[in-house]
Amino acid sequence: MAKILIGIGFILILIGIIWLIFPSAFSWIGNMPGDIKHKSVNTRIYFPVVTMIVISIIATIVLNLFNR
Repeated sequence: MAKILIGIGFILILIGIIWLIFPSAFSWIGNMPGDIKHKSVNTRIYFPVVTMIVISIIATIVLNLFNR
């Protein structure tokens, strides 16, 4: 369990450094086709359906690699 937490922490630090150096590197997050956006005069509703599916698939692959 400790190795998984260290690995996740390392990945988050790496993502943070990449985001700091290249701010537009993750601009696709939240702007994928299939994400539901609804704007009206006073409200804004946003459901990042496809983005969450992609993140879930990536997390599943990474966690399966750590468990083997």
